Amino acid sequence: MLSFDLTFFALAIPAVVFAGISKGGFGSGAAFAATPILALVLEPGTALGLMLPLLMLVDLATLGPYWRQWDTPTARRLILGAVPGVALGAMLYRLADPDLFRLLIGSIAIAFVGWQMAVRLRLVRFRARPFPPAAGGLAGMTAGFTSFVSHAGGPPVAVYMLAQGLGKTAFQATTVLTFWVINILKFGPYAFMGIFTWDTAKADLMLAPFALIGAWLGVRAHRLVPERLFFAITYVLLVLTGSKLIWDALG
Repeated sequence: MLSFDLTFFALAIPAVVFAGISKGGFGSGAAFAATPILALVLEPGTALGLMLPLLMLVDLATLGPYWRQWDTPTARRLILGAVPGVALGAMLYRLADPDLFRLLIGSIAIAFVGWQMAVRLRLVRFRARPFPPAAGGLAGMTAGFTSFVSHAGGPPVAVYMLAQGLGKTAFQATTVLTFWVINILKFGPYAFMGIFTWDTAKADLMLAPFALIGAWLGVRAHRLVPERLFFAITYVLLVLTGSKLIWDALG
């Protein structure tokens, strides 16, 4: 049973606003920070179930501002690949225990920061030409899987789309469309597995306004806020929460 105390809301409100900002303006990659933050005080499965309806609400709120600005072939490849990825995530979820999810979510957080640092330090480089179409399906499958188990599908999608050379707004719009569909695909299995509860539903109702505020801020920030500062804060947050989750899982 969820405890709606001051600690819960002190973590949940900024986490949800942050997820909305990331999904609304910065390609969704860092939106999964909300799940590790909530998993500090909730069971990982409960955190996943709480966040999905809020992420879907952000999807709906941000779909309009980016309507038809996406790259249709790229979105189609990612979405088609995501279908088996979501199915694979559902199969793994039945076999995993909470500590495995803590370890997985924490590891993804640390790996994401490490990847971004490697790119910024030019230790790795994106290809100068687009990936072949099959790579879009693979990226979508990876995104569907990681999104199902930890709401962390942003990185594989970002890697593929950056290689495609999309403009800033096309990149964002394609991300919004892709995860709108992926999150719809996840909803049925989540409900069937009992990941949603009355407590997560009540929490979602209380946190929904903050998700919408985050989405609105994200759309506004898409053209106004320097990404470097925004993601510098994100990386620090992900390292701290990811490290704590790994420690708890291994301990």
